[in-house]
Amino acid sequence: MMKKFIININFILLTSFLSIAHAEPKSIEVLHWWTSGGEAQAIDVLKKEMESQGFQWKNGGSIMGGGGEQQRLVIKARINAHTPPDAMLIQGNIIKNYTDNNLLSNLDALAAKENWAKIIPEPLQKIVKINRHWMAVPINIHRSHWIWANKKIFDKLHITPPKSFSELIQISEKIKKAGYIPLAHGGQSWQDAILFDSAVLSVGGIHFYKKALVDLDKTALNSETMKKVFEQLKQLRSMIDKNFMDREWNLATAMVIHEKAAMQIMGDWVKGEFIKAGKKPNQDFLCFEYPGTQGNFLFISDTFGMLNAPKNQINSQHTLATTMMNKTFQEKFNQAKGSIPSRLDINPENLDDCAKKSYSDFKQALKNNTALQRFDTNIPSEERTIIFNVVSHFFQKNNQSPEEAVKALNYCLDNHTRKQGFISLSYEGC
Repeated sequence: MMKKFIININFILLTSFLSIAHAEPKSIEVLHWWTSGGEAQAIDVLKKEMESQGFQWKNGGSIMGGGGEQQRLVIKARINAHTPPDAMLIQGNIIKNYTDNNLLSNLDALAAKENWAKIIPEPLQKIVKINRHWMAVPINIHRSHWIWANKKIFDKLHITPPKSFSELIQISEKIKKAGYIPLAHGGQSWQDAILFDSAVLSVGGIHFYKKALVDLDKTALNSETMKKVFEQLKQLRSMIDKNFMDREWNLATAMVIHEKAAMQIMGDWVKGEFIKAGKKPNQDFLCFEYPGTQGNFLFISDTFGMLNAPKNQINSQHTLATTMMNKTFQEKFNQAKGSIPSRLDINPENLDDCAKKSYSDFKQALKNNTALQRFDTNIPSEERTIIFNVVSHFFQKNNQSPEEAVKALNYCLDNHTRKQGFISLSYEGC
């Protein structure tokens, strides 16, 4: 009798254990660097979508400052500890680096099943396909050369979006005389680079931009056109306030939202901050291209790589990838993020006014071959760091002529060496 009782108890305990194990929710862990209000709202859309499918969301950690060296250190530590996240936010040519190191899962079977080749535009496919294999999921398209403006200030001063750089200078003088800061900006190297590559595109056009900042062509880098770029950058410097150093981009956006500044030059992740603040395009804020860049489309795509994982996690990763590529999800997510969907088959009527313009401009740029991935995710990290440093030195120190800046840019790109993971240079500003 006692033996039968023990067997029954053991059976009940085993059944209970299996029941609990079976009831334990599936989990998904995602590593990213989205920390601002609008970005957090966007990632929450993904979190809720996965939770609705029975997954327990695990935030793999938010990396302040973006997905550069800090992200690589975090990933390396997690892999060495045998606790890699399921997925991570990753951009541009970094996808190839992770693929070459055999860290990302191949998504070919899922891409074929869901026909990604038909719905993802060719320029994005070139980013996420490495050696013809799908290695990342593109969740959106960001355009970088936007100007965001406070409509109330524009209306009060009877000014309209400038079509040329000279018009931008004129309205900035009017804005300054009215007691507002013409241009909200944060003195961080990547933000300075946003101004720089907008100026390169404005002064030289898309083909010069590619030669200078993607191909790193010496003739283009040494040209009079590049000198004019730095001249334009110096004029932009005169439009910002004196307290701009180390200001985060979303704090600069808040200056526009709260009528302290009239404009900000920044990618359309800015729109997520306006949306979170309850503002509406063409009612509370304006969006228009940096003058001189009309007809071109510089873009960044947020993509997610699925890290090599045990077989029991592959289905979870594929569910995450399928969710990210879902048409309805992308429309909802990108409304919060400020970007446009990576899919070509969405209904633009479901987008807000700024996104409609961006989506229309992108499709036209595809036809005209004037859509291009931004240089900072399109070239090796060493060269990118050098360009960032030279531009920031020129912009923040404000003690060089445009001619000196062009000389510094070319010298630094020509003479850098790499020793033990560090860039070694002997020229001020590199």
